Order: sequence, then structure tokens, then C-alpha cells
Amino acid sequence: MKSMQNVKIIGTGSYIPKKVLTNEDLEKMVDTNHEWIITRTGIAERHIAEDNEATSDVASKAALKALKDANIKPEEIDLIIVATNSPDMAFPATACLVQKNIKAINAATFDLQAGCTGSVYALVTAWQYIATGFYGNALIIGAETLSKLVDWTDRNTCILFGDGAGAAVLKANKEKGILSGCLKGDGSNDDLIMLPAGLSRNPASHETVEKKMHYVKMKGNEVFKLAVKHMKRTTVETLGKCNLSVEDVDCFIPHQANIRIISALTRVLKIKEDKVFVNLEKYGNTSAASVMIALDEAVKEGKIKNGDIVVLTSFGAGLTYGSIVLKWVK
Repeated sequence: MKSMQNVKIIGTGSYIPKKVLTNEDLEKMVDTNHEWIITRTGIAERHIAEDNEATSDVASKAALKALKDANIKPEEIDLIIVATNSPDMAFPATACLVQKNIKAINAATFDLQAGCTGSVYALVTAWQYIATGFYGNALIIGAETLSKLVDWTDRNTCILFGDGAGAAVLKANKEKGILSGCLKGDGSNDDLIMLPAGLSRNPASHETVEKKMHYVKMKGNEVFKLAVKHMKRTTVETLGKCNLSVEDVDCFIPHQANIRIISALTRVLKIKEDKVFVNLEKYGNTSAASVMIALDEAVKEGKIKNGDIVVLTSFGAGLTYGSIVLKWVK
């Protein structure tokens, strides 16, 4: 058996749709207002995909940027993982469509569905494939067009979500860039965030359409408590695996779901505010794309420097939770 290889991120990229939907725009659509939304969520605006813009489209654009940043050609990619909760269709996988779009003709492809934790799950999965020597590199993408699955008459959910994609290229390397990871699940809370209809449990019918079962449903208060508890748990556990503590973290990137969740999490972890990267105000909750978009922005803005310890942590439907610790050695 081959010894485990070191793995690091060698390139990142992101794509945000051009169309902007502000809180003031939402005031004209549902019974809400800017002050209520910004106070409850921290979101001022979100970007919305065009009608003819699917998840594979935004994913492909982010992927090409990450490949350019990594200085690697599409045909050199061994594996593509797309983390998404809003695939183009049930099958084929969105990753196959991305492969076609970017002409990554030699890559294996699959989708990964782990709620908003999808990108963290994808990073850990790709890391294992490369560390064991099964593949030499991988392209992972978190991508969503959840605006197409949101009930725009439900003010509890429609104010939250935005569209976009973030991507990263991982490769075996002499330097150790990925230090540790932790993935958890809790299926007993499956009903807290869900899209009830459209597949085998509740196939599409007149009844499911009339009951608006093809839209995202969420029990926000219950999710809040569990999100803070379990993201704290996975963050501490992941840091402990590589003999680090919260004090060692230079950049903390939590899932961009709600500013109150982020504030509560950083408070219980006792992380200094200037170490926490937040772009929630501009994009809203981009679900599986969230931490990947934030990672790319943090790098491009110089918030992450060579040698920095970076933590990504997320939670999502399932419920799922996860964290990953990086040493930034790009």
C-alpha cells in the first residue's frame, strides 16, 4: 500500500450571476422590509441566475477560473465533484455536464449532495482520493441556483438564498496543505431543511404542485440552535486532529447562512472578529457554494496569506456538518 500523499489547493475561482435582487426589491414582492431582513439575517442583497442559466453553467464558469488560477488544463483533471442541492436534473449528474462544458475529457465525474455542507464534504472526499494515490488531482465545485427552488411568496425562505459557484483545484504535493477534516451527519433531523417532492418519496403530481412541495422548506429556529452547536463541535474536533486550537486560526470561514448564526458561533468559539471572513451581505446563503465563494474571495482580497491556518466549517440539510483545516501554501 502506498504511503499517504500530501495534498493542497493550487487554485480557486468563483462566479456570481450578474442579476442582483436587493432587500428593497423583495419589499415589492412579499410582506417584508430591508431593516427586518438585515437585522434578522445580515443579508442586503443576493444574486439570481438568469432563466436560461442552470447550475452546470455557473459551476463551469467558476471551474474555468479555478483552472486558470491553478495553471492547469481541463484535460489534465482526473476527477470532478460538484456539490449541489439544485442540480440541472436528477440525472445525468451536473458534474458530467460541467465536464462537457469545460472539456475535461479525462475526468471521472459525480455529484455530491450533503446540503449546504456539500463543499466541505467534497473537499474531504477529493483529499482522500488524492492522498491515497487513486487520483493525482481533482476539481471540486460548490454550485447552486436555488432561486429556482424557492417559493417567492414565502418570506421566511425567499429572503435567504442566492445563486453562485465556487471552485478549487486540489493536487498531490510535497507540502501539506490539507491538515485535517471532520464530517458528521444527523438524519434524525431530516425534516428541518428539505425539498419534499419531485422524486421517489413524493413524485410530482397536481397535489404536490398545489401544496408547493417542490420548494425549499425550513424550520429556522430549530436549525439555528443545532447549527451553532455542531459547527463548534466539528471545528474543535478538526483542529484537535492536527494538534491546533482556535487560537492558531488565521482565517475562519463559516457557512454564510445567517449573521446571527455566524456571530453566535464565533462567540462560543472565542474567535476574534477580524479573523472571521463574511460576505453574506452581498450574496445571501448560496448553500453548497457558500464557503467556496468565500474562500476564493478571501484569497483574492489578500485576507489569506502564505502559511496561514484556514478553517472552513458548514452545516446543512440532512442534517450534515463538517469542517476542514488548511495550511495555505499556494
